[in-house]
Amino acid sequence: MSNSITTPGIQPGRLVPDDYATHFDDLYPSYDPHEAMVAADRCYFCHDAPCITACPTEIDIPLFIRQIQAGQPEAAARTIFDQNIFGGSCARVCPTETLCEGACVREMAEGKPVEIGRLQRYATDSLMARQGHPYARAASTGKRVAVVGAGPAGLACAHRLAMHGHDVTVLEAQDKPGGLNEYGIAAYKMAGDFAAREVAWLMGIGGISLHTGQALGRDVTLDQLRADYDAVFLGVGLGDVNALGIPGEDLEGVRSAVDFIAELRQSDDLSGLPVGRDVVVIGGGMTAVDAAVQSKLLGAQHVSMVYRRGRAAMSASDHEIEHAATEGVTIMTDASPVAIHGEGGAVREIEFAYMQAGTPTGETFRLRADQVFKAIGQRLGALPDGLALAGRKLAAAQMAGVWAGGDCTAGGEDLTVTAVAQGRDAAESIHAHLMGNGG
Repeated sequence: MSNSITTPGIQPGRLVPDDYATHFDDLYPSYDPHEAMVAADRCYFCHDAPCITACPTEIDIPLFIRQIQAGQPEAAARTIFDQNIFGGSCARVCPTETLCEGACVREMAEGKPVEIGRLQRYATDSLMARQGHPYARAASTGKRVAVVGAGPAGLACAHRLAMHGHDVTVLEAQDKPGGLNEYGIAAYKMAGDFAAREVAWLMGIGGISLHTGQALGRDVTLDQLRADYDAVFLGVGLGDVNALGIPGEDLEGVRSAVDFIAELRQSDDLSGLPVGRDVVVIGGGMTAVDAAVQSKLLGAQHVSMVYRRGRAAMSASDHEIEHAATEGVTIMTDASPVAIHGEGGAVREIEFAYMQAGTPTGETFRLRADQVFKAIGQRLGALPDGLALAGRKLAAAQMAGVWAGGDCTAGGEDLTVTAVAQGRDAAESIHAHLMGNGG
C-alpha cells in the first residue's frame, strides 16, 4: 500500500534539519587505537573460548583480539575475514549480546563482556581502508558457477568460489547488491554507504560478474542456469511479507515494515520521508524494532510496538528491546490485532485482543494509528519447478548441482552472520564437487 501523505497525520519534515544527521548517525562509533587497546586488554584469551563456539562463522576471537593488543589490527582483520568476509557489517549488525558477547566469560563473571563487536569493527575497518583487496584468486579452474542473490549468503559464496579460481556470475533482482545489508538494516546500525562500500571491496578479488535487475523465474529460469553453469547457488532471501489476515489491512497507511526500512535506507533526504504522528508496529522481531525506532527517530510522537505473545517469546534481543524503550517506543505484549479501523479509506485505529497463553481473553482495546507497519515475518514467493518448501523456507538441497543458503533455507536464522556461514560452507561444498572431491 502506498504511503501517500494524503493520509492525515503522515507528514514529512517533522524534525529540524540538523536532527536527521544526528538521529541516524552510527549508534556505536568506531574505537580509536587507544580505546581498542584498552578494550582488548579485558580479554582473558580463554583456551576453550566459548565466544568462538557462539559465533556462527567460528572466528578465532581470542586470536584477533590478541593481534589488536599487539598493535596489529590488519592481521586481526585477516583472522576475521578468513572466516567471515562480511566481518565489517557483522561487527555492526550482529546481535553480539546473544552470540559471542553473550558467551563471554567476562559477561558471566562481571555482567560486562569484552566488546567483541566493536573490536571486530576496529580491525576490519583498518584493513578495508587500505588500497587493494587482501585476497588473491587461485589459478583458473575453468568452472563456472551461478549465484542467485547478491545478499550476504550469495556474495560470501561468490567470494569463496572466486578465491578457489572459479568464475562466478551473480544475479540480483534488486537494482543494487547487498541484500538486507543494503535494504533491510536500520540506518543507525549501518550508517552512510558502508553496505555498498563493503560489496565493492569484496568484489575486488576479481572473477565475479554482477548483474542486477535479474530475478529468478522472471528473467532467468533454474533450468537455464543448470544447463549453462557447472553449479548453482540460491541465496534469494525472503521476498514476501506475511499478511495479518484481518479486516482493514488494505487501508491507506498500512504497509510492510520491510518496505518502510528499505525506503528509508535508499532515501537521499530523510526530511522528505513521511512518517505518522501515531505509529503502531506489529511484531516482536528485529524488523519490528528497526521500524519502531526509526519511526521515532523520524519524529513520530507516539510509537507502539505490539506483540501477540509474551516478552520471552520475542525474537528481538533484550538489548534491542531496551534500546527501543530508551528511544521512547512503547512495548506491548500479549495483544493480537483483530481489526484495523479507518475513515475515508485511511487507517485511524487498530483493535487488539488481549491474549493469555496464546488464547484471546475476550477483552479488546484500540490504539490510535495513522500509520501501521506489519513486521510479522517473511516467506518465499513462487518457487521454480522442482523445489519444495519446508514450512516457509526452502528445504535442504534437493536438486543435483544446486545448493542453497541464507534466509531462504530451512536452516537460516535471518541473521547476516548465519547467512555468511552458509554461503561460505556451500562454496566449499561446491568447490569439492567441481574438483571431483565429493561435496
